Amino acid sequence: MEDILDLYAEPYQLAFPVICFDEVPYQMVSETQLPLPMRNGKPGRYDYEYRREGTCNLFMFLQPLAGWRHIKVTDQRTKQDFAWCMKDLVEIHFPEAERIRVVLDNLNTHSPAAFYEAFSPQQARYLTRKLEFHYTPEHSSWLNMAEVEISVLTEQC
Repeated sequence: MEDILDLYAEPYQLAFPVICFDEVPYQMVSETQLPLPMRNGKPGRYDYEYRREGTCNLFMFLQPLAGWRHIKVTDQRTKQDFAWCMKDLVEIHFPEAERIRVVLDNLNTHSPAAFYEAFSPQQARYLTRKLEFHYTPEHSSWLNMAEVEISVLTEQC
């Protein structure tokens, strides 16, 4: 736990960004009844009945000290999806960073081994050199600010 708290206490460093990362499955639904529109003194009203339209996965990236956040939507959550998210982090979002420190939970898909399953050995090694993982302890995933951000997103949406 102290590792992550120490990381959060560090000042902002452009060359060494701290990125919180988490994911959440999401069920897509549509209305089966037309909602009743808002009227003077009455809020809009929606029926509780819905139609299930499938699922997707939301990957959340958050850089707390810069106020930057990004969500990537995928069909599923696999090791390959994780690897591509990390590749995007390195090559698209923070190409100038010397090393990206990533706070994430200790899921079986969250490891450098995923890079070797998704990319060539050279590309995988490049990513492992650019990324530094900081895993939240078991039962302490609340330390990951991306998880808090997802909670806010799901409560408000």
